[in-house]
Amino acid sequence: KMIALISGGIDSPVAAWLMMKRGCEIIPLYLNNHPFSDDTTRERAMHCIEVLQQWSPHKFTIYEAPHGENLLAFLNNCDNRLNCVLCRRMMYRIASEVLKLEKAYGIITGASLGQVASQTSQNMLAEMSGMKYPIYHPLIGFDKLEITQLAKKIGTYETSTRPATCCMTVPEHPSTSAKIEEVIKEEEKVDIPAMIESTMKNIKKLS
Repeated sequence: KMIALISGGIDSPVAAWLMMKRGCEIIPLYLNNHPFSDDTTRERAMHCIEVLQQWSPHKFTIYEAPHGENLLAFLNNCDNRLNCVLCRRMMYRIASEVLKLEKAYGIITGASLGQVASQTSQNMLAEMSGMKYPIYHPLIGFDKLEITQLAKKIGTYETSTRPATCCMTVPEHPSTSAKIEEVIKEEEKVDIPAMIESTMKNIKKLS
């Protein structure tokens, strides 16, 4: 069992599919960024999960976690250049809580090295530092063309490219060389344990 972070973009469904192909039973987790995204983003993610379900002999257990309040806390209190790193670390923490609930063995992401400005090796080191469970990036060495071709093959591409409001907290100039020391210093400005507790109190198990 693996917790698969599914955003509804092109990458994350392909990453989940690749791990399914290797025998993993995935548990999709959607982090809802409302009010920093809208229903179009959620609809894309849920439809991608429906497409992935067609490839799996296991009925998915799907989780949806509220993430907007966490993003707001980072926006209001932390260095906004680090928003993406802080967000991803929080996503990993929430996924870790779901992992414990489901007795799973790892977390799957759609990260691909250098594909966007913030997906650098230094940022990834900062994002994963201190996390307790394995985090898998099956697309790490793929380029966008290769990922797109796989998305078309498995049937998620059309859904993933529908118009949608992406996360509105992405900074104009995100940090590409985050240092874990500065990230931890920024996290001290918010109450991480309380944020996790609130998120898990309001998480929805959809099926």
